[in-house]
Amino acid sequence: MRWDRPAAGREPAAAALLGWLADPQAPGLCLVSGSAESGKSQLLAWLVHHGSRPGTPPERTVHAVTPAAGLGVRGIVWSLAEQLGVVARGPAELVAALKRDERPTVIVLPDLHEGDGSGLVLALARLPHVRLIVEARSGGVVHQVLAGGGCAELDLDLEQWRDDERFAQWQASRPESEVRDGSPSGHVVVDLSDPVAVCAADPWQVTTAYEADDSRDHGGLRAAWLRAGQSVCAEQSPASRALVLLSVLGDGADPRLRPALVELAAGAGWGVAWSRVCGDVVPPWPGAVTSLAVGAGPLSGCLVLAGPGGVVKSVHVADASAHGRLLLEAGEVADVAVLAEGTALLLDTSGRIHVDSKWTVRAAGSGLAGLLDDSPTDADRLLQAVRSQAGTALAFAAGAGLGIVAVGSAAGGVQTFGEVEDAVDLHDGPVTSLAAISVPVDSQTSVHLVYSGGADGAVRVWSPGHYPMPEPLVQRPGPLVSLSAAVTHDGPRLVAVWGDGVVRYIHVDTGEQRVFRPGPPVRSVALDGAGRVFVGMDEAVACLTPVAVQGEKSDT
Repeated sequence: MRWDRPAAGREPAAAALLGWLADPQAPGLCLVSGSAESGKSQLLAWLVHHGSRPGTPPERTVHAVTPAAGLGVRGIVWSLAEQLGVVARGPAELVAALKRDERPTVIVLPDLHEGDGSGLVLALARLPHVRLIVEARSGGVVHQVLAGGGCAELDLDLEQWRDDERFAQWQASRPESEVRDGSPSGHVVVDLSDPVAVCAADPWQVTTAYEADDSRDHGGLRAAWLRAGQSVCAEQSPASRALVLLSVLGDGADPRLRPALVELAAGAGWGVAWSRVCGDVVPPWPGAVTSLAVGAGPLSGCLVLAGPGGVVKSVHVADASAHGRLLLEAGEVADVAVLAEGTALLLDTSGRIHVDSKWTVRAAGSGLAGLLDDSPTDADRLLQAVRSQAGTALAFAAGAGLGIVAVGSAAGGVQTFGEVEDAVDLHDGPVTSLAAISVPVDSQTSVHLVYSGGADGAVRVWSPGHYPMPEPLVQRPGPLVSLSAAVTHDGPRLVAVWGDGVVRYIHVDTGEQRVFRPGPPVRSVALDGAGRVFVGMDEAVACLTPVAVQGEKSDT
């Protein structure tokens, strides 16, 4: 691939920068320094232009670039996370997300002249697979913090990093009106207590203003904005931004905010039936969520929520008010499924499946035979078989009899128990999430469908007893976080979440999609037969309903 010559006579500096990128033994941080108007921004613009093109050699590929002028730390983190396909509300979450993904990553941060971002840079530079190129003016706060300490440095004030003749030609050709190196952009004054103004304004400027103004909460709007994270800064309409804020707005907020946001979000394609966030009192926030499942039998009309520490609760789907609590020692719960008669299956993080029958209702035999017959039932044998499994994900689909329980494995396989017993390999890598439904074929028969999500980013469809579909239903970069499926009045629907935190509501028959991004990392989703989507996060649980929008087209 042909690379054009960099501007400002910076061929020597460009060659050194490319050599640093290709050297596996080089330090992870390269500081591009120099005085104002020395050509730092032009050098990085050249690198980003060429490093972002298709076909660029892997060691020269730029994966994320964020001009830092005018941004606070949150703004930098949200921008980088958005480009890297992860969800992070602060530096620690971004570092943790990149630590889990060991693919080589190159990040460019032009105009980092303030000191707030130095800690983030140092934390990212400790990751062996991350390379950072940071622009900082010589003698500035960032330069003083980052220079030395084992980092590489290109000081563009040194003559060795320029072609003097071409540098002089570049300086002579620059118009006087050109924006100078590192000059911050102008700031727009926004009423930070006005939800309409905030949703319509430049989101990066709003973020910076909220981050700097920690003395006021602006009626709860600031807390909702910062809780939503990078989602509010994505390119979207004011209506969509208002919807995001609604989904994480606390009940202690100014009562005038919610009606204003509801009115503004009318065209966003979703309605927020309710949301419960950390600190809510009536009804209280049910706690952080690691897994969600829609209840059945005695738990019909409820959600089963698993949280950190193995805490498992049931709440009413109408408003998330408390219903009950399951008492068992399951350790950290990774996945939950509820059988038709109310039995809860809980998969812990070590792969063991636990059974809780607190809410179970089973029909007893009649007469003396019913009292004397203590032999195991089909349901008992199903639960015993499931208990013996080690898995990575589980799901249940009701049927004419027992229904089926599906269990995923670390090797990419899925096995079913119950009405149809079968096994198949579906993924390259572990199964990370499962959903299962029973779809009516006619008035007499139905067919079980298992939707399997894997670390390979694919959602596969399989009917036990048959061959799986040869191609994925959908595939995106990164592992699946959560899947849920239900048969609604409009046919089978699927809700899927990948690591980028976007909730995708998929019409299985047509492939049409509707998306919602709440902002915080999504840990689990659940879908019921009424089409309601329940989203579980660390600091919030929300219930959304899809709303028809005139002239709407699906996001595929």
